[in-house]
Amino acid sequence: MDISVFIDKSVVPANSDVKSVLPDQYDLWMKIRDFVCEKYPAAVEEWNFPGKKYGWSFRIKDKKRAIIYFLPRKGYFKVAFVFGQKATSTIMESDISEEIKTDLSNARVYAEGRGIQVQVKGEESLADIKKLVEIKLAH
Repeated sequence: MDISVFIDKSVVPANSDVKSVLPDQYDLWMKIRDFVCEKYPAAVEEWNFPGKKYGWSFRIKDKKRAIIYFLPRKGYFKVAFVFGQKATSTIMESDISEEIKTDLSNARVYAEGRGIQVQVKGEESLADIKKLVEIKLAH
């Protein structure tokens, strides 16, 4: 089941909680978080609880929209993005991995765009995630 490791609505997770459940991935979590905040210094960080079915997630947003979502899972985490058509076109023309491009082209299109999730278990996805953040901020 694809649900957050944090499921108690009454307890907002803290960095120390993330570190304790994701000891091997915590540095990656922080690298991605720091990268987003460096690229967009006015970013707002917040934990969000959309419901019991999903549990807690962490997001970084600008004034109007989420830039990136962090989805903590057991033993790894995912990052998620929603891209509009211009950003989707930019990604398709970029050197981002074919797997991400395939996921994006297969994603259902909603009013706010297409959503994708990227699993983060190690450093291998970091370069693509940074490019996705930059594309998100550019569009």
